[in-house]
Amino acid sequence: MTTLIVLAVIAAWLYRHRTKKPTPGAGASAEARARQLRTPAVRVAEALNIPTQRGKEAARYKAGAEGERRTAARIDPLRREGWTILHDLALLTGKANVDHLAISPTGVVIMPDTKRWSARFEIRTIGGRLFHGDVDVTNRLNGVRHETRTIAKALGVPVIPLIVMDGAPIEGGELTYDGIRIVPAERAPAVLRSIGAARTRHDAQALAELATSHFPPYTRKHR
Repeated sequence: MTTLIVLAVIAAWLYRHRTKKPTPGAGASAEARARQLRTPAVRVAEALNIPTQRGKEAARYKAGAEGERRTAARIDPLRREGWTILHDLALLTGKANVDHLAISPTGVVIMPDTKRWSARFEIRTIGGRLFHGDVDVTNRLNGVRHETRTIAKALGVPVIPLIVMDGAPIEGGELTYDGIRIVPAERAPAVLRSIGAARTRHDAQALAELATSHFPPYTRKHR
C-alpha cells in the first residue's frame, strides 16, 4: 500500500508538470497530446508494468512527435535555399493539424505529412488498397486529403501532398497511391527539391505570408 501511495504522489507531481505550455515547433501538438494522455493513473500503471489503452495511445503520439521532429531536421536546411518551411500548423477550423508545409522559391506549395510506422512491416498496395503489412491503412490517408484541400482553398493555389514515411520500408522504394506520393523519410529533401523546381506564376513570398497568417502554430491556437 505504501508503494502505491508513493507512486500516486510521484505521478501527481509529474502530471502537474506535464501541463506546462508546449513550445511551438515540429511534433509539438503530438507531444502535448502524449503528455495529456499520460494521466496520474496511467503513470502509476506504467510504473507497475501494467499496460493501458491510454498508455499505448500516448506512446503512438510520442513516436509520431519524434517522427515529425526527424522530418523537420531533414527539410529545415532547405530554408537556406529560399524555401519557407513551417511545422505543426492549425487549420482554420476543426482540430486537425498540419505536420509540415513547404513553399519553394518558385511558389510550389507542398504538404509533407510524416508517418512513423513500424519498420517490421512493408508499405504496399494490394487489390487497389494500401497496406502496412497485413493491415489496410487506406483510410489513414483521408486526413492528408482533407488538409491538402483546406490549405489549397485558403491559399488559392494547388497544394501537393507528400507522405514522408519514417520507419516502414516501401515496396519498390517508393510508391504513389491515389495521387499521393509516398517516399522514405531520408529522401524527403531531394523529393521536395525535385517537386519544388517547377516554374509557377505564384509569388512565393506572398504565399508564405498568407500561410503564416492563416495557419498559426497548433499549440498556440489550441492552448
